[in-house]
Amino acid sequence: MSIRLSMVSHGQSQLANRFLQDLQQTPEVDELVVTENIPDAPLVLPDGLAATRHTNATPTGFAENHNRAFEGNQKRFFCVANPDIRLVTNPLPGLLAAMDDPRVGVVAPLVLSPQGMPEDNARRFPTPWNLGLKLAGLDDGRYHLTPTERPSPRPVEWTAGMFLLFRAEAFRDVGGFDAKFHLYYEDVDICARLWKAGWKVVCDPGVTVVHEAQRASRHNPRYMRWHAASMARYFFKHLGRLPPVPAVAHGSTSP
Repeated sequence: MSIRLSMVSHGQSQLANRFLQDLQQTPEVDELVVTENIPDAPLVLPDGLAATRHTNATPTGFAENHNRAFEGNQKRFFCVANPDIRLVTNPLPGLLAAMDDPRVGVVAPLVLSPQGMPEDNARRFPTPWNLGLKLAGLDDGRYHLTPTERPSPRPVEWTAGMFLLFRAEAFRDVGGFDAKFHLYYEDVDICARLWKAGWKVVCDPGVTVVHEAQRASRHNPRYMRWHAASMARYFFKHLGRLPPVPAVAHGSTSP
């Protein structure tokens, strides 16, 4: 299949090089765009794969980097991947199978921790109410999906941007990521806009990748400010105007 893949490294060459080597097992990827947002040690690009390298003079945001990587894309699909993802097996055949439904605009695998536990990459849209429940420790808004041997893509409200396979037509239809989000909520926003435009957002727990999470920035005051600003922008755009999303099968979400 025809896929352009975009990966952005923020001074994460050790992680990025492991991910780039994992791409040796993904023949579905025939174009690679690598962005060194914060350059450090050299990145080693896979052999035999058409690759473009961007090195930013100053760091730019998630949305801007991936939108630039999409420019001029002629491939049917566009994959966005973080450098701290590991491909233990090739997830793309399973994700591409979900695209047999022509209304699927983006599909994500189930993301696992290095210990094999499901992470929270599929979630419900944030609202002041469910954020309050999260702060109270009552409901963190995730879909409680678990790995399954039978592929079964499930509609979800939004899925995290660490590994996403877009139908290029859908990504283009909604204008890509909103670059006014600097670092957070770009994934929530684009999923909301895909649903509003008539595209489906799905997660397939029959397909998994591993997330070598790097969360050192979580309590950094600058990142916390960016997070608050992005949340405010998201609520300004979407609060009270969220699209209806089909329910996931019984038993796959929390009560």
